[in-house]
Parts: sequence; structure tokens; C-alpha cells
Amino acid sequence: MRAVIAEDSVLLRIGVAKVLEMAGFEVAAEVGDAEALLAAVEEHRPDIAVVDVRMPPGFTDEGVHAALVIRQQWPGTAVLLLSQYVEERYAADLLSAHTAGIGYLLKQRVADVEEFAETLRQVAEGGTVLDPQVVAQLLVRRHSDPLDRLTPREREVLELMAGGRSNAGIAARLVVSESAVAKHINSILAKLDLPKAAADHRRVLAVLRFLGVT
Repeated sequence: MRAVIAEDSVLLRIGVAKVLEMAGFEVAAEVGDAEALLAAVEEHRPDIAVVDVRMPPGFTDEGVHAALVIRQQWPGTAVLLLSQYVEERYAADLLSAHTAGIGYLLKQRVADVEEFAETLRQVAEGGTVLDPQVVAQLLVRRHSDPLDRLTPREREVLELMAGGRSNAGIAARLVVSESAVAKHINSILAKLDLPKAAADHRRVLAVLRFLGVT
């Protein structure tokens, strides 16, 4: 089996390459960013791509976006994502589109060479492997309602938003300053997992969530 590695840390890249070779894989390419990863996959058509979640230039979710492109354009290439921390939404993004040939592990798992090698083989053969810590957080998120995270005052503010009141109207009703209302609203949007996006009106989305529409 052939593999491509995308990891900006040279030391970790060398370590992963060594484990891959010990597990019987041929390392076709080692790259340090998402753009080079896509080029390497197109050229070598590997059985698996081992990808860091955060890579240059932004060090945010470049690896995840590259993984989604790989699974769409080259479905024969499995993807194993490596992350420094538990970021379950990335696993959810991948699993919502694909359920075979996907893996998501914390980088600390690489230290257990035998376990990591077995994970590589499972994913390359079309299996799905998720880090136990990621699974735990996915289950917690699945069984919890984001609205439960709101404080009583935040729920009151959201209810008034649903009633069509402006920040000024909410402030007058609750006898607080408009800046206090703005802070409550920012907290509400964060707790409801509504990231900033030009195409979406976060205030409307929050109200829809409150009304159970989305």
C-alpha cells in the first residue's frame, strides 16, 4: 500500500513516515501544507493520506478541507486525520459526508506504534477509526441541547429576540444597557455554535434554533 503524509512538523513527519514503513506502507510523498498534499494525491493516487488538521498558511482547518476534497475527487484514497487536540466538529464534518476510509486520531496515539500501524491498515482498507476521546465528545454533543448551555438571562434575551425586539427594545424591557444586551447576544451565538459567516444571519439562526425550526 502507498501513502502520502501531510504534516508541517518535520520531526512528526519523519516519525509518521517511519511507522508507515514499519507497517509495510510505501511512503510516496511527504509534504508540509494542504496545497502540496492535494498535488501529491493527484500524482501518486495513494491508498491512504495521513493529514494534519492544522497546516500552513492559516493553521486552522486546512487539513480538513483538503481531506474533504480528497474524498470527493479521489474516493479510492482513505484519509487519516491527526490532531493535537480534540476538535470533534472536524470529525463530524468528515463523517457527515463519508463513513468509509476515514480516521481521526490525536497525535499522542502515534507514540503507540503497534496501535497506530493497525489503525493505518484499518482505515486504508475502508474502515472508520475515531479516537476514543473524540467519540466521547461526539456522544456528549449528540445528547445535549445547545440551548441548555444558556443562562436564564441569556434565554430571556433570546426569547425577546424571537419576539422581534431590537437590542434597544431588549435593553428597555430588561432595564439594562444596550452594551450588556450585546454581550449576552454574543455569548448566545457562541454557545449555540453559530460561527460568523457572510451568507448567514446569526441572529436569525439563533431565533430559529430557539423555535426548534433548525
